[in-house]
Amino acid sequence: MFEGSSEDIPDIAGGFGGFAEQQTPAVVVNGAALTRNLNRMQALANASGVALHPHIKTHKSFALARRQLDAGAAGVTASRPLEAMGFLGAGIGPVTIAYPIVDPQVVATLLRQGATHQVGLRFIVDSEIGLDAFGAARRQTGLPVSAFIKVDVGLHRCGVDPRSAAAITLAQRMAVTDIDLFGLLSHAGHAYGAEDPDAIVAIARDELAILSGIRHRLEKHGIAAPRLSIGSTPTVLANAGFDGVDEIRPGNYVFLDLTARRLGLAERSDLALGVAATVVAANAEFSIIDAGSKTLSSDLGPHGVHVGNGFGEVWMVDRDSPLDLVKLSEEHGFVRNEHGPLPIGSKVLVLPNHACPVVNLARNLFLLGAQPETLTVDA
Repeated sequence: MFEGSSEDIPDIAGGFGGFAEQQTPAVVVNGAALTRNLNRMQALANASGVALHPHIKTHKSFALARRQLDAGAAGVTASRPLEAMGFLGAGIGPVTIAYPIVDPQVVATLLRQGATHQVGLRFIVDSEIGLDAFGAARRQTGLPVSAFIKVDVGLHRCGVDPRSAAAITLAQRMAVTDIDLFGLLSHAGHAYGAEDPDAIVAIARDELAILSGIRHRLEKHGIAAPRLSIGSTPTVLANAGFDGVDEIRPGNYVFLDLTARRLGLAERSDLALGVAATVVAANAEFSIIDAGSKTLSSDLGPHGVHVGNGFGEVWMVDRDSPLDLVKLSEEHGFVRNEHGPLPIGSKVLVLPNHACPVVNLARNLFLLGAQPETLTVDA
């Protein structure tokens, strides 16, 4: 369980006080839960002696990134180049772009943006083509390039095969082409498919062993031991220790979601992001809300992992158990009538399976609590 989390409480919707006053559909944030989540992760990083570089794809908000930095984060992590461009332009960084870029013009544009706004920039590379793009961008701009070598630790998405000599080859080429080797970076995203925290700990242990092994091999080839950077909210929360790790890059921890609850890493009361909706129609089988796939996304869970029986949990202030959101169309959600249809016009709160794509579809986040605030989704 997420250390410091409280037990599930009946009044989940009540924790998002003020959600019913929003014009729906609206993506709402429980301010108290958000603050707890930010503080817990920073405390974990501080106690473990690692730098926190949170992944901002979860919230895409300059305001929330600044909160993370104010709390003690050492930088931020971005995915796609346009996302990074926005944060560089806002002076928020240093920015790690945890995505393999193979177009030299994109690299050059990012380098210039970082230099213009005096924000540090760190790339990843996992191929010779990517390294060629860095070299071309460096010659074009005259600006230095720093990169992590991305290592595949089990997700099998991006990264060099740790059983191959690819990391050694890339590091040797970086040394002779004047590209700075910043370290080794991984994302154990396959942890989202684990059955329980013990299984996540085993994945985290494998991740550390793989990265430490490659670092040792680099040292044997006369290449200075690089920094180790690990990501994924599950493997950071249910960790195997951080021996040898220099930095962590979790993202989802800011809001958490039903996936974190399924994994045994959080209670519902830890979840800080929801969708306020209104019941707009009802029939014998379903009550229909005004939040569909264009608000909630069609994501059943990260990396294709199914979380539960539908697309989220539907809560009402006067109910102590959730209803299932079993089907979506673009602008409508179908709530199964377990005890009869819901009153038309009534307000509901949806806890999503996966917070990140919900934010990606939103223009604003409505922060609820003692100091309500509208946060722009900036990237």
